[in-house]
Amino acid sequence: MSIPKTQKAVVFETNGGPLLYKDIPVPTPKSNEILINVKYSGVCHTDLHAWKGDWPLATKLPLVGGHEGAGVVVALGKDVKGWEIGDYAGVKWLNGSCLSCEYCQKSAESNCAEADLSGYTHDGSFQEYATADAIHAARIPKGTDLAEVSPILCAGITVYKALKTAGLEAGQWVAISGAAGGLGSLAVQYAKAMGYRVIAIDGGEEKGKFVKDLGAEYYVDFTKTKDVVKEIQTATNGGPHGVINVSVSEAAVNQSAQYVRPTGTVVLVGLPAGAKISAPIFDSVVKSINIRGSYVGNRADTAEAIDFFARGLIKCPIKIVGLSELQNIYELMEQGKILGRYVVDTSK
Repeated sequence: MSIPKTQKAVVFETNGGPLLYKDIPVPTPKSNEILINVKYSGVCHTDLHAWKGDWPLATKLPLVGGHEGAGVVVALGKDVKGWEIGDYAGVKWLNGSCLSCEYCQKSAESNCAEADLSGYTHDGSFQEYATADAIHAARIPKGTDLAEVSPILCAGITVYKALKTAGLEAGQWVAISGAAGGLGSLAVQYAKAMGYRVIAIDGGEEKGKFVKDLGAEYYVDFTKTKDVVKEIQTATNGGPHGVINVSVSEAAVNQSAQYVRPTGTVVLVGLPAGAKISAPIFDSVVKSINIRGSYVGNRADTAEAIDFFARGLIKCPIKIVGLSELQNIYELMEQGKILGRYVVDTSK
């Protein structure tokens, strides 16, 4: 395949600085990397945090953000095995890790101290060509719709991992807090596909219809209900067995520790900057609840999450816009006006 010398990308040189849509060089893959012609990239709330620089982990600068890139392999590093030119591949959050530390050996690669993160410490998928470690790059079945699969590479894998972390059994209730957003809309579907009963929590009638169409059994509109905790516990006959917190509301996270069922599990996924979880110790002990953090999936989780999608069990609601419109998407994110997921076409 013919590979150009330059490409279009969105770059920022300082955290919170201008998002520059401009020409930059096409990267050359290292010996262990593949070069992917990114066709589409999902836009994640993490990308907004990377741009703002409001997490306690520094980004590289200048930076090309993005970590949900789906495309075609166009070049291989000299030591790469198991990939061929023309294969479909994905750029995901965990771009690479050392593969030899305690965490990598125990399938917790995301906790590796040397983890390399797409769109954070490694230039990501908001460009036409991106590099990825051949071991960690996501394998996408040929013939897959690359626009629709792109959000699976972070949002899908992340919520699938969180649902596994909750340790639920088929038929049990799971609450999805922030259910109508990019992560939440996928969490509702994965939960249904895994056999759980879903109670969705968000704000507004439009979002309620949206999540019910995705498979939620019950919807709690926090903008209308007078007592969120009571309504959730009543609807689930004692509280959900698990809660997946994908919202960026600190208050919503704290509330989840109140309404979860005794012996249930609260899973923390969303990362509101500077937020803390506050749970009454007495109630937490007496109810024997679990509070667990869930980061991103490992290579096995990635393959499983993509398989759910490939079998037609997950339909990611997306809106496709040009890469040059990224600034507008960030503004909508900040205003809480996004249903589903925005995907950028890197050629526009």
